[in-house]
Amino acid sequence: MTDKFDPANPSTMSTGAPVPSDRNSLTVGPDGPVLLHDVHFLEQMAHFNREKVPERQPHAKGAGAFGVLKVTHDVSAYTRAALFQSGAETPMLARFSTVAGEMGSPDTWRDVRGFSLKFYTSEGNYDLVGNNTPIFFVRDPMKFPHFIRSQKRLPDSGLRDNHMQWDFWTNNPETAHQVTYLMGPRGLPRTWRNMNGYGSHTYMWVNAAGERFWVKYHFHTRQGMEFFSNEEAKAMAGSDADFHRRDLFDAIARGDFPSWDLSVQIMPYAEAATYRFNPFDLTKTWSHDDYPLVPVGTMTLNRNPANFFAEIEQAAFSPGNTVPGIGLSPDKMLLGRAFAYNDAQRNRIGVNFNQLPVNQPRVPVNSYQFDGHMAYRHSGAAPTYAPNSGGRSWADETGPVADGWEADGALVRSAYTLHPEDDDFGQPGTLVREVFSAAERAGLVETVAGSLIGAVREPVLSRVFDYWKKIDAETGRRIEETVRAGAAREPVAGMSEA
Repeated sequence: MTDKFDPANPSTMSTGAPVPSDRNSLTVGPDGPVLLHDVHFLEQMAHFNREKVPERQPHAKGAGAFGVLKVTHDVSAYTRAALFQSGAETPMLARFSTVAGEMGSPDTWRDVRGFSLKFYTSEGNYDLVGNNTPIFFVRDPMKFPHFIRSQKRLPDSGLRDNHMQWDFWTNNPETAHQVTYLMGPRGLPRTWRNMNGYGSHTYMWVNAAGERFWVKYHFHTRQGMEFFSNEEAKAMAGSDADFHRRDLFDAIARGDFPSWDLSVQIMPYAEAATYRFNPFDLTKTWSHDDYPLVPVGTMTLNRNPANFFAEIEQAAFSPGNTVPGIGLSPDKMLLGRAFAYNDAQRNRIGVNFNQLPVNQPRVPVNSYQFDGHMAYRHSGAAPTYAPNSGGRSWADETGPVADGWEADGALVRSAYTLHPEDDDFGQPGTLVREVFSAAERAGLVETVAGSLIGAVREPVLSRVFDYWKKIDAETGRRIEETVRAGAAREPVAGMSEA
């Protein structure tokens, strides 16, 4: 280290020219005005004014690491995707996040956690963009912006508001399943290393013979599921707003590499039409009794980013990024996200975001996307149009596509066709009664009541009680009694902020 100019190792401008000083601007005399021809000073200030990019709208607060997916089981009967062939090892990036909080918010607030994965496969990049829960709040992408706004800030005070959250949730009963997960222990994972991840959506797998299957992804933590209590999470939010980020970085730095076992549920293509739940409804799960988990492999994170902005903040994920052998499904939320996620990155970091190193595929690219801001790659003098006679190849697939499905009728604006056991409250009720322990049910009552007292007004309050009684009559009754009696503790960790 030196505090003097080192001619052998100078700092430079972005053009590569050496910088005369990083401490003193050019002035007329030591007390005179700064001169406009101090180009280095002007460049420093101009870039400083632009060094931040817009934060993500949801999922702003997050961090991640690099690693590898190793396939240990043969699932080639279901998909021809290269990354899922037995023995394959694929480099990858994972980003974990909260949904509602801004970039500077505590990452231990009660919230759903994003679980976004980018696989740099031999057939191009494959992104799997899910959460730490297997379902979501809404089933139609038209509702997504409304949902996110209900979790953000009031237009007048700029404050977070539980009344607004519960108003949206109770006006949209399909939220019940995810809200039950959120108010339960999974709303407060102790660390990112101690939570599961899910693709959440239904995807399509296609094998080498062209046979199609519906699939759901499950990543089960090898570190064990662990959770904060409301009190612990509240204390941690005040003492270390970056606890989850710090924990992941420090664990990898000391060689304690976190890992997750990947399994999938597989549904034969034709069974989707008659399954008891709509298999494309993002607010529903598939019973493991009906479709048991099929082991695939293990994901391990073993390298921290060298530069957070370049490798994490500029990382761009989209569930629309698939590879041969993997396709989308009629899941309405998935189809909406397939457009919206990439478009969000075009707005946030530029139209050529896939040319950034963290987003670049590890295979050659022959794209007819042309020019645009900050274009780095180019195709020289090759034709920029297709078809062409200049020798540059283009795609020309016709006829039925391998990862397609049959449409079911006329254009409509409607909810999904109901399957025999479809309803909004059945699965969350099962979660409360058959999955949660007695202690977790008690914690659920405390959490929900704590988010309501002094924060949620009529008529929304009565709708909340009815909402929970439809999920589980006893739980709803206990929530109402607790709120009416005013016996709950102060508002729980994060719910006034998340």
